[in-house]
Amino acid sequence: MPTSYQSPMRQDQAAPGSKSQSVNLSNAHPTVADILGGKGGEVFSITPTETLGRAVEELRDRRIGALVVTDGAGKLAGILSERDIVRKLAETPGQTLPQQVGDVMTRKVVTCAPDDPLLSVLKRMTAGRFRHMPVVEGEGEELIGVVTIGDVIHHRLTQLEHEALQLKQLIVG
Repeated sequence: MPTSYQSPMRQDQAAPGSKSQSVNLSNAHPTVADILGGKGGEVFSITPTETLGRAVEELRDRRIGALVVTDGAGKLAGILSERDIVRKLAETPGQTLPQQVGDVMTRKVVTCAPDDPLLSVLKRMTAGRFRHMPVVEGEGEELIGVVTIGDVIHHRLTQLEHEALQLKQLIVG
């Protein structure tokens, strides 16, 4: 008669693995949510009807490089970066700051989702030559944050430092 399955018991545990198998890489595939979990989901935004002068003040006061542009309902309408403003300054010297954000903003915004892998986000930012990416969630594409290329690089460097410390502990200890 065949024996039935019996779940493992405490005394049945296998011998512990080697030290190299104990390196904790629990977050080997970090996502956008990992960054938002650390920095929060605060989004600095402006409406398309505001002036570039107001946008420049916001960028300066908040010490950031881009503002998300939202419509009256809070939906993503575009993004306004320092680069957008500099291009407009070159086209209309002395007449730029009174212009509306909606006339200068980037309308085709590349977004990401909280579960997107950071490597994918970094590749899209590099390929598109931009540094700020709004994070949207759900079918309604609710704006829940912004990640920057600096956020992604900082997260990866921190992860590498952590891995290096773990390896050093294994070698020394």
